[in-house]
Order: sequence, then structure tokens, then C-alpha cells
Amino acid sequence: MSVLNWQKSTFSPEASSCVYVASAPDGALWLRESDEPEAVLRTTSGALRALIRGVKAGQFEVGRPVS
Repeated sequence: MSVLNWQKSTFSPEASSCVYVASAPDGALWLRESDEPEAVLRTTSGALRALIRGVKAGQFEVGRPVS
């Protein structure tokens, strides 16, 4: 695997709790959190976009019934 160029999210509030994202040559997106940089998630741009839309829409709020 090639070396990934990690970029900090502009929405991370402080240096101690940052989300990083990297794009691989095959188009995959890699995500990690600064507290556990060895735990890395691989996803696609479409899946990440759907997750972000769901979070913004409140679909994952505690106590919300699952539809």
C-alpha cells in the first residue's frame, strides 16, 4: 500500500480530538481519530456522504426509534 497523505478535518475543534481523512490511489477513503491513530476505517465517498447526511438529519440520535 502507498503512503497516505492524512489531512485533519476542518471541523475538528482542537488538536487533541481530531478526525483525519486520506484518499488512496484506488479512490477509497481512510479515516482515523487522533486518540487511536492505529484504528483506521476504509470506506467509499458515497458511504461517507450518506453517513454525514444521516448525522446532519439526526438519524442517529439516542432515543430515536429505528425506522
